[in-house]
Amino acid sequence: MSFFTKTAALVSGAAIAATLTMTAAQAETTLRGASMFDEEHAFTKTMRKFEELVAANYDGDVTFDLRLNGELGVESDYVTFLNQGVAIDYTILAPSNMAKFAPSIPLMDIPFLFRDLDHWNAVLSSDVLKPLEDELLEKASIKIIGYTGGGTRNLLSKNPVVNFDDLAGHKMRVMGAPIQAQIFSALTAAPSAIAYNEVYNAIQTGVIAGFENEAASIQNLKFYEVAPNLSLTRHTITVRPIVMSGKTFNGLPSDLQAAVLKAGAEAGAFGRELESREDGVKLQEMVDAGQLKVSEFEGRDKMLEMVVPVQDAYAAEIGATDLLAAIRTK
Repeated sequence: MSFFTKTAALVSGAAIAATLTMTAAQAETTLRGASMFDEEHAFTKTMRKFEELVAANYDGDVTFDLRLNGELGVESDYVTFLNQGVAIDYTILAPSNMAKFAPSIPLMDIPFLFRDLDHWNAVLSSDVLKPLEDELLEKASIKIIGYTGGGTRNLLSKNPVVNFDDLAGHKMRVMGAPIQAQIFSALTAAPSAIAYNEVYNAIQTGVIAGFENEAASIQNLKFYEVAPNLSLTRHTITVRPIVMSGKTFNGLPSDLQAAVLKAGAEAGAFGRELESREDGVKLQEMVDAGQLKVSEFEGRDKMLEMVVPVQDAYAAEIGATDLLAAIRTK
């Protein structure tokens, strides 16, 4: 056998080996997910849709291992796992829970940011939030692949909180991002950051008197048992990024990356429609079951005025004044 023949054989063999290795890698791809909720929650349904869409758009073999009911911890744990590229590859997160890595990211989730569902959907269907996505990827190695959410957050409390007299000094749980506490402090409440999995007991034992949340989570985790009074402040229409560990995403074959991005965008649209549609239904179910008593908050227009300076100051602090203006005018 000539030198050239041997060389050709070696090159051919190497190519075959590389092809086999790539095929094996594709065949062995497993993506690990986490949800704090059960199969009935909109977040879990959205992640199931994501899995379905990835499989439909990818020619290779990919399997999913989605752990439910907080088996892998709470969202603050998920953020650490995603950042380190361990235990979890994809999930859905509240932006405020990613603030420790990317301080600007809570901007997309600050109370009273969106006028209504149309405004919210217009923002999430555009690329106006891309500067925040880029910061999160750079600083936290967490990649946003889609946006879900759509629940309307209200105040939930042990005793009724229906006006500013009730709200003054009201001890309530907020998410960990400082802007959340700043907003509710400006509204005269007494907010504190408490781990989500401690909220139920904290209300039960009197450490706090209430918190704020959307209907799906109130129903799923039975928060109405300790806080049966809901005040319609409608302060947030939730933005919940579907995220993937940057380390995981960068290690995927290019065609699987493309399938993940396509599935993330489509699953996000699915989840936004699902949760925004289900939000009122779930709230009414709890009212009809006698689990919640719902009241309008007196003076909501005043709330809107009181928080604008806080929003503006926060945006200026993180260099996002133009971005906040772009969101408001979208």
